[in-house]
Amino acid sequence: MDPQDLLKLVSQSMPYGKYQGRLLADLPGHYLAWFARQGFPRGELGRLLALMHEIDHNGLNALLTPLRRQTPGY
Repeated sequence: MDPQDLLKLVSQSMPYGKYQGRLLADLPGHYLAWFARQGFPRGELGRLLALMHEIDHNGLNALLTPLRRQTPGY
């Protein structure tokens, strides 16, 4: 994993779907679990969603809090 991926989770928004415009780090766990069951999209978005699913599933969301403070506009 690239450490920059964690910064991307708190700065990039979901580009489509029900949660379009919401930060990847703010996507609900049930939505991430749905992707895990159905299959993550290809490419960087899928990789980031899979990472966020692992973080959420393992209760590690607090790891992103310090990064949120570093993100402009937070």
